[in-house]
Amino acid sequence: MLSMPKNLKERYAPLYFLASVGAGGLVVTFFMYLMFWVPHPGQPVPVFEDIVRAYASANMPLQIAITIALMGIALLAILHFRLLAWNLREYSKFRETEAFRKLKNSNAETQLIALPLTLAMAVNVAFIVGLVFVPGLWSIVEFLFPAAIATFALIGLLALNLFGKFLARIFAAGGFDQRANNSFAQVLPAFAFAMISVGFAAPAALSQSKIIVGVGVALAGFFFIAAVLIALVAAVIGLNSILQNGLAAEAAPTLLVIIPLLTVLGIASLRINHGMHTQFDMHFDTAHNFVMLGGLLAVQLLIALVGWNALKAKNYVASFLSQEGQKSAGAYALVCPGVALSVMVHFFVNKGLVGAGLIAKFGVAYWAFTLPALAFQIAMIVLVVRLNKQHFSTTKILPHPAAAE
Repeated sequence: MLSMPKNLKERYAPLYFLASVGAGGLVVTFFMYLMFWVPHPGQPVPVFEDIVRAYASANMPLQIAITIALMGIALLAILHFRLLAWNLREYSKFRETEAFRKLKNSNAETQLIALPLTLAMAVNVAFIVGLVFVPGLWSIVEFLFPAAIATFALIGLLALNLFGKFLARIFAAGGFDQRANNSFAQVLPAFAFAMISVGFAAPAALSQSKIIVGVGVALAGFFFIAAVLIALVAAVIGLNSILQNGLAAEAAPTLLVIIPLLTVLGIASLRINHGMHTQFDMHFDTAHNFVMLGGLLAVQLLIALVGWNALKAKNYVASFLSQEGQKSAGAYALVCPGVALSVMVHFFVNKGLVGAGLIAKFGVAYWAFTLPALAFQIAMIVLVVRLNKQHFSTTKILPHPAAAE
């Protein structure tokens, strides 16, 4: 397990929240096994009773898959919440330092939005853990949805407050350094808003109450649109600076942040569509899901190709991922894209290809298309272990990187 350093103060970086986000994302990759391989009649997601019933009647391969999924969810959820607790403790002490005041007056102020991003992920992880391990949860789930909406509303207000303060400072006094903006670091707020959107979309997809679905769809739509607008603006101004000044080496992983953003927005769209179908009789056919998910996956793969070549050009692996290299909290930004690709491939195969009738579920083609999702998942687990060993095996953690601005 991790040997967590204490009292880092000015040596802490808000981007360490991404370590918790990455572990939470891996929880979702293991939940995909249960989501698409375990029958769950009567509700759109598998619950404890479905898993127990499936395990009792399943063949050995499915029993092994269920066992791996449960172990993965449990261990990574523990890691996620441990990293969250550590970050909250260190962040509270970091706020008392001069380094925090300098960060709040620089481009890097948007790194603070990693906090609501992680909190939104924590709620999603808690919901998955509840579905999988708590008997009878589905019988009271309608009582939990208002609490979930209220929780995401508070997280959304926190994100809006942090981003609003950043914009207010820039609009009032200027000071945004476009030359130092040679990365996609400013897309991080869009990722946070997208995570909040998909959180609101969960009650919209799962509830049987028309009011809950309507409120969930409305709030999910608000943060969905905010995420898209922020991402577009941030990507344009970031790309402009990259073309003029070259890509900042330490912030090179930010080129890939569009990948998890698209996965989260894609899942939010599916959830919103499902809620509109069940409660408002608005129908979206399987061809729509196939085209949407296929298009999003194509864009993600193109971004992955460009980003990987950029990382190689900047010699990022040797510089920041090796045990001899520098320690950069921004390296944890590499986990989310791989996790997002794994999740997106699962959705594309099951909701796209199988849903449209192009391949048979559990056939040879099904497993051939699913294999990349499993490969991305394994690669990200290895990366998380490597990063945690590099960053948390000692207390020598570098200050927040200036290049990440």
